[in-house]
Amino acid sequence: MASNVNPTVRRRRLGQELRRLRELKGMTAEEVAERLLVSQSKISRLENGRRSISQRDVRDLCGVYEVEDQRIVDSLMEMARDSRQQGWWHTFGDIPYSVYIGLETDAESLRVYEPQLVTGLLQTRAYAEALVQGALPETSTAEIEKRVQVRMRRQERITDQANPLRLWVVLDEAALKRVVGSRLVMREQLEHLIEMSQLPHVTVQVLPFDVGAHPGLNGQYAILEFADAADSSVVYLEGVTSDLYLEKAQDVQKYAVMYEHLRAQSLNVEASRKFIADVAKEYAD
Repeated sequence: MASNVNPTVRRRRLGQELRRLRELKGMTAEEVAERLLVSQSKISRLENGRRSISQRDVRDLCGVYEVEDQRIVDSLMEMARDSRQQGWWHTFGDIPYSVYIGLETDAESLRVYEPQLVTGLLQTRAYAEALVQGALPETSTAEIEKRVQVRMRRQERITDQANPLRLWVVLDEAALKRVVGSRLVMREQLEHLIEMSQLPHVTVQVLPFDVGAHPGLNGQYAILEFADAADSSVVYLEGVTSDLYLEKAQDVQKYAVMYEHLRAQSLNVEASRKFIADVAKEYAD
């Protein structure tokens, strides 16, 4: 049913199909923009799924591409209508990383490397509150609460029995030893991390300081993969004022290879649990 459609993913699929039609026509984004009297950036944002697509946009583009099969036009129009629905995260108002949430909500698996912090899907509420407050010191109490609520809502994918997210996390040792909130908060957080790592679809590995230089030194990233073959994998890089999404096959492949190196250099699952438990004991003492 349309009400169950993820608007972010549907918009992305539609954009990919519109790009395919443009390329079949042998036109550049600049040429299409000139024909429709719009900016080239609008065409690019429609194709990469970063902008809402109206049925009028689809109609105009199909006209430029001379799409004669009405079934194709009707299908694209339906996708445009579905893509303008609102996901659960829109009920929280303006969320700066709503595009990522939409992708995460529909992803089948997620591989994350975190150099400084416990990844959001495995955070306790107390850790999340202290983290948001510390990272955004000028944020109001209401805004902090909204961000924490969104984070807790995202975690439902982990415990969804019907369709759990396959999560693989590589945590740098720094993420375990950076005190966020208090030592008590950290102890509870690490104990929660151990508990979650015992789920069959959650894997946590620790990358110790002793490893030295490694492929993740440039910072945090996540690789999202989807069950539908029509949805290509995405690499997500979080920024302070804007985020970056990489979808080209060669880019995704490069980050995937980097991730395999990080996994290989990390402690295995059992050794990682013991390492986390030892750090938790230090906080308890």
